[in-house]
Amino acid sequence: MAYEWPPLTPGDPDEVARRVAAVLEDAWQRLADAQEAVLSSIVDRWRLPYVLETLEEFKGSIADFAARVDEEARTFVQRQLPHLYEQGARAAAVDLGRPFGWTAIHTEALQSLASDSYGDFLRRSQEAERMASQWYRAARAAARREVPQLAAGNRTAGQAARELAKRLEGQGLNHVVYRNGTRMPVRAWAEAATLAKSTVAYNAGTLNRAREAGVGYVEVFDSVGCGWTRHNDPDGAAGSVRSVEEAASWPISHPRCRRAFGPRPDVTGLP
Repeated sequence: MAYEWPPLTPGDPDEVARRVAAVLEDAWQRLADAQEAVLSSIVDRWRLPYVLETLEEFKGSIADFAARVDEEARTFVQRQLPHLYEQGARAAAVDLGRPFGWTAIHTEALQSLASDSYGDFLRRSQEAERMASQWYRAARAAARREVPQLAAGNRTAGQAARELAKRLEGQGLNHVVYRNGTRMPVRAWAEAATLAKSTVAYNAGTLNRAREAGVGYVEVFDSVGCGWTRHNDPDGAAGSVRSVEEAASWPISHPRCRRAFGPRPDVTGLP
């Protein structure tokens, strides 16, 4: 299945997040369309070979979705993350009045960040694939069991086919349902994940450049009222001074967090 999307260009995190979300939403919509084709084949044709054929096409769409997530995740971590990491590191370098170079501390940090981000994308997509695969198995079992017998009994074949399709439709793919019961559209989780990883990458560059310069503390720039470890944490983040290590533990506090840090070489300790 061909996808016609231009190569991802590193740049503004919001723009890149919208791009990644649009690509994955398109892949998921193709999967949902393939599911609809299965339901239509049950109602309109209700012959087992036709239904099984559309089911195999649906199964192929699951693989296409997985491949698209893999491709987009790889491109994101290989192009956007280095761009944002360097932006954060250079911003800190300007504040410190020193240059920035890709020394070992930065290359190793970026490699670790890229690996973690790529793995997180795949874990998220696997929940979507699990749900689609579960529907495929249920639909295939029902088709093999019921489609050959649609005309049996007192009901017409058409009535029985519509009832089967309606039952399977109730297990649709409007949202990804995670193991904890959370329901989320593919676009929402793709955009939130991309923005989160973008912010973490920028902040990692800032913090590692400060650490490299021997600076132990940073000032926090965040939304007014945003908490340190979660949005409603009473420990306010904005304007506070934190150690580099503490900041590295909490580069963001919630999805879509806009947190950033500035080196404070004048601070040598906290009360």
